[in-house]
Amino acid sequence: MTFVTSQISRRSMLKAAGAAGAAVTAATAVPATAADSAFAHPGLLHTQADLARMAAKVKAGVAPYTAGFAKLTANRHAQSGWTPNPQVTVYRGAGSPQNYTTLYNDIHAAYQNGLRHHVSGDGAYADTAVAILNAWSAKLTSLEGSADRFLAAGLYGYQFANAAELVRDHPDFDLSRFQEMLTKVFAPLSDDFLVRHNGAVITNYWTNWDLCAMACVLATGIFCDDASQVARAVDYFKHGEGLGSVKNAIPVVYDDGLAEWLEAGRDQGHALLGVGLMGTFCEMAWNQGYDLYGYDDSRFLKGAQYVAKWGMGGEVSYTANTRAKGAIGGWSGRETASAAAGVDPAMTRPIWAMIANHYTKRRGLSASYVTRIAARSAPEGGGGDYGPNSGGFDQLGFGTLAFTRDRVSDTAASPVPATSASASPDAGARPRTGGTASPAAGQDLAATGSHDIAGWSAAAGITAVAGGLLLLRRRDRVRPGGAE
Repeated sequence: MTFVTSQISRRSMLKAAGAAGAAVTAATAVPATAADSAFAHPGLLHTQADLARMAAKVKAGVAPYTAGFAKLTANRHAQSGWTPNPQVTVYRGAGSPQNYTTLYNDIHAAYQNGLRHHVSGDGAYADTAVAILNAWSAKLTSLEGSADRFLAAGLYGYQFANAAELVRDHPDFDLSRFQEMLTKVFAPLSDDFLVRHNGAVITNYWTNWDLCAMACVLATGIFCDDASQVARAVDYFKHGEGLGSVKNAIPVVYDDGLAEWLEAGRDQGHALLGVGLMGTFCEMAWNQGYDLYGYDDSRFLKGAQYVAKWGMGGEVSYTANTRAKGAIGGWSGRETASAAAGVDPAMTRPIWAMIANHYTKRRGLSASYVTRIAARSAPEGGGGDYGPNSGGFDQLGFGTLAFTRDRVSDTAASPVPATSASASPDAGARPRTGGTASPAAGQDLAATGSHDIAGWSAAAGITAVAGGLLLLRRRDRVRPGGAE
């Protein structure tokens, strides 16, 4: 398989994403939203129903919510009275006076305090979150550094928006000033990266670079009620030319129901980061009525299953690929990944509970590898629980608390539509109306696995990448062990 790149003139990165014309019934289990021009709040990683569920489960002493909440309360970032240290300019990358650790520590403190407030009901934690967020929006004016400034914009932009979404209705929170900071400091860098990729050829940057920029554009668009920004992000997920769009990040679907994650040919840490970012993107979109989890016959599920199996030491297929690198009009090179990299089965990130619960509890699908690795990783912590370096703060975490959910009843479950070669490629478009399935008493995540709903299998997907920039010299489905 070869990625072929070509130089393109500056152009719009995205086509406008249209709303689906057909109404959606309650059986789809896509959350209800307001009119197409409005967004539900809170509505990023957590809805009001999600927050109420966490609080009720913890108050009732229900496992594993209690273990997840204990993990939160033990984190030093989740303590009221945290003192922020805002900066005028944040630098990330070689050759600059790097100070971005201050930013990500404060963001995680704001998020964790906001989440702890909703679960405990103690206003002191909300006050702390607001104080952190207001301090930064009053001072921060720019992100600088090497190309890593785009990582800072993407990662910390989506995280900042999620932290602020938890307290957006607090009387002391300066909502308009925070929105201005997001739209002037974070979103422009991420938007620009998806258009021009820092002046590089389209495949120069691995999958996670696109994904963090996509997450920032989506999250800040929702937080700031910018419908065009949200549409651009969703369209990039489906049709983007960079390696973060779903068919480029997950380029090969195998007959065993797994789908190759491109960065598995790079290393385990970046593959886990990418899966976490794509899951985050899908969850935020879901809460606004876009089913990207199910897009292209649940392609993301197949990719997540692949990474979960591989990450636990299992054998997976990998179709060799070569990507072009370099700057447009400048230096160039090529790099080939010929096999999945080695793994450390003990390596983990707090990414799996959200993915496993969506597919097994909301949609009633079996996701055996994802479920097993989620159970093994529980209870998930957050920033500060996975080391002091930036990689330990790439996800907001606490999925055991935040995303464990009851299984929908058999009659209300919303399975992915039957596989069909003629299925609409835009089946993940945002519905004009939506509904949610009624939850029923379910099992803990650790008790759900391949035995719950047998017969999970994958089928053919789309055979070409939209837009024509990345022409994958392959069939979209290949047999395990085969290569072209």
